Amino acid sequence: MKTRSGKTLDADGQNILKTNSAKIMAGNGSNKIFYTVFVSLILDLLAFTVILPLLPGLLEHYSNNDQTGLFSALKSGVSRFSLFVGAPDTPRWNSVLFGGLIGSLFSMLQFLTSPIIGAVSDVYGRRPMMLLSLFGIALSYLLWALSNNFLMFVIARIVGGISKSNVSLATAIVTDVSTPQQRGKGMALIGIAFSIGFVFGPTIGAAFSILTKDSEASVPSLTPALFSLCLSLIDIVYVYLYLPETLPASKRLSAKSLLSHAAQYISPVALFKFSSVQNLSPSESSKVQKLGRIYFIFLFVYAGLEFTLPFLMHNRFHYSSMQQGKMFFYIGTVMALVQGGYTRRITPGKEAKIASHGIVILIPSFLLMAFATVPWLMYTALTLFAFASATVVPCLTTLVSTYGGDHEKGTIMGIFRSLGALARAIAPILASFVYWGFGAHICYTIGGILLLLPLLQVISLVKGKTQ
Repeated sequence: MKTRSGKTLDADGQNILKTNSAKIMAGNGSNKIFYTVFVSLILDLLAFTVILPLLPGLLEHYSNNDQTGLFSALKSGVSRFSLFVGAPDTPRWNSVLFGGLIGSLFSMLQFLTSPIIGAVSDVYGRRPMMLLSLFGIALSYLLWALSNNFLMFVIARIVGGISKSNVSLATAIVTDVSTPQQRGKGMALIGIAFSIGFVFGPTIGAAFSILTKDSEASVPSLTPALFSLCLSLIDIVYVYLYLPETLPASKRLSAKSLLSHAAQYISPVALFKFSSVQNLSPSESSKVQKLGRIYFIFLFVYAGLEFTLPFLMHNRFHYSSMQQGKMFFYIGTVMALVQGGYTRRITPGKEAKIASHGIVILIPSFLLMAFATVPWLMYTALTLFAFASATVVPCLTTLVSTYGGDHEKGTIMGIFRSLGALARAIAPILASFVYWGFGAHICYTIGGILLLLPLLQVISLVKGKTQ
């Protein structure tokens, strides 16, 4: 074979050309799938976050109209919890705590189902499980639209929590089709989709709340629920048409192996040990377990203090709901800019180092939040907070995705995400207890100190790579 310069290539040279050509074609295919996943997640997250600013109004509606008795029982429980932790027993803060309770339920369900669905995708493929997950999410929005009592609304959230495994599946898909050089870009795109969803979804929800404020509809959230349902149905059609199967049948896990490890998918101890992942060397298993612990501790601190942030801003700066919304819009915008301009360009092999930088930045952020008495200083802290949010989780996700065979990526990513869901489920309760029991100064200072635990473990990973 001759090149353009007229030189003849031997067999090895031809093989090199074929390999490079295959890599180029694979890269183009990976990019296409990256952006397919990206668009799907934006549709999903816009639909998911529309409800956030509507929760106070929904709770007020069910407080006045619910006939099942479930709302009254939970409301009494929230009031007792408020008194127990020292929070004011007022409608404003009870609605925040109530929302936290619902969010914790949602996260706990994700903790239970993400490892199972991830493992099933290792057996039957990513595409069918992604479509099944999206169908469940669409069903939850339909139930929300039909919910004329609080019990039906809670059932809708339960269905949504059980079905919400599309994010862990998305990370497995990115891992399936990417090289180590491309993987960081794919994970960053997932992070960007989250930022876009959490910036614009609540804004759309707030607009719906204004438009339907004077409506006499029996269910004030009918219009936003139908909006979320429409986005979800569009997402299903989009994934069906444009997302190919990324896990070939030859690389899948056997159904027998799935059943033999069924109990390990729901045991917290087994999940922290990644016990259902069998084909890891002792060294790899130790590193995966360490990444799981880092992710859990980081999100435990992060999610807890993020939940108490509205209390802090109202108590210290008297922020209204609109000002709170602008604050979260600012955080989301900074996150999207960082992920789009910085995180997606991180050099492979540098993820642990960048994650450590993010945690280092978050520590002074929390300390500033603890003691800031003027808004500009608080926004300095929020900027650092947003930068850390945009780097740590994508980097940790990229790191853990490098372990395990092709037939176990779904299991690994499902377990990894479930550990984060467990952190998000229990953190708001404990953070509320510390915040109202000991004050913002101590709460945020403790949070900053606790971040030293994942930081030291990430630093040990960095040192391990350089030795």
